[in-house]
Amino acid sequence: MNKSGKIICKTGSILLNLFYYASIVVFGFVVLRIFVFGSYKIPTDSMEPTIVPGDYVLVNKLAYGARLFDLFSAVEGKEVKIKRMPGFTRIKNNDVVVFHIPHPNTWDKIEMNMAKYFIKRCIGIPGDTLCIVNGIYTVNSDTTKRLGNYPGQRALTDKPIESLPRGVYNTFPWDSVLKWNIKNFGPLYIPRKGDSLIMDRTNWLIYKKIIEWEKGYSLSFENDTLRDNGKPLQTYTFNHDYYFMGGDKVENSQDSRYWGLLPDDLIVGKASLVWKSADPHSGAYNWNRFLKRIR
Repeated sequence: MNKSGKIICKTGSILLNLFYYASIVVFGFVVLRIFVFGSYKIPTDSMEPTIVPGDYVLVNKLAYGARLFDLFSAVEGKEVKIKRMPGFTRIKNNDVVVFHIPHPNTWDKIEMNMAKYFIKRCIGIPGDTLCIVNGIYTVNSDTTKRLGNYPGQRALTDKPIESLPRGVYNTFPWDSVLKWNIKNFGPLYIPRKGDSLIMDRTNWLIYKKIIEWEKGYSLSFENDTLRDNGKPLQTYTFNHDYYFMGGDKVENSQDSRYWGLLPDDLIVGKASLVWKSADPHSGAYNWNRFLKRIR
């Protein structure tokens, strides 16, 4: 082989090695983004003052356990079976959590859209009984524990009902008998996996969407009886854990007060850090928010 041939072979070998190692790096980065960490730009003010529009939030996906599922089917909008690996912590009251929007298409049905996310604070965890009493979150009758943005809740307490639009004041499950609203809500029991509840009218209204999400099809409630394919279903045992999520901006957040409970499968990870921030209008960096821990 002449000299020019050797140079060509050597150059080709170097390029192949570069491509090989670059492919490993890209593949590794994609795997890390899917299973280990994520970065999400915050477009709305629903978590003010904790998180503001223009913040870029780093999300730890290992904290609660990485999810394993068919990514390609999920992207196509198909139903997927999700398995969660063990995490190094559990979701606690007041954690700030990133999750898939549970109702990306309609408020009547829970679905998972891989491209649509919410970030909210976890107010209630599985096994909690949650109430809103005159605007203040209360869990398990503990009036000493401060959940969410307490100053914002106090401001809501003092706000006249007449000043709140009907679409803001009235809340899930949107029932004229229960009359739950943004100031007085519940009691709402948050199911954990294995819990069995009697399916009377009230419980059917509260848990309808999550039961249908677990079963994968619609049920009916006729003559004060829940029916599964026409058969009476007096009680129901839940197969998943559920959570109640609330925005820190009390009067401007599309959260569990309006759409109900969040299934565990839709949880992406724990929001741990604002790693950078830029004004959404001017693009100027908000240096004072860089590397700001989320509490």
